[in-house]
Amino acid sequence: MRRLRKAAAIAYDRQKDVAPRVTAKGQGAVAEKIIAIAKEHGIPIKDDPALVEVLCRLDLDEYIPVELYRAVAEILAFIYLAEKERSGER
Repeated sequence: MRRLRKAAAIAYDRQKDVAPRVTAKGQGAVAEKIIAIAKEHGIPIKDDPALVEVLCRLDLDEYIPVELYRAVAEILAFIYLAEKERSGER
């Protein structure tokens, strides 16, 4: 039996946010739409089912809890490096 796909999106604006926050979450068709939108906009996607489980328990626009800072910092570093590679920077 295939598990229902889940997805969550986070955003962080260092000018106004105290921490990254959940901007989208869902499963099934909603998860597929979140992933499709990310791909359309060239947003890097990190496959981390355990983290998605936790993020999907948070409310939309809720800041991530301190316990998740390390995991989210790793994702932000992943995104930074992916964007840097895509732009051709070294």
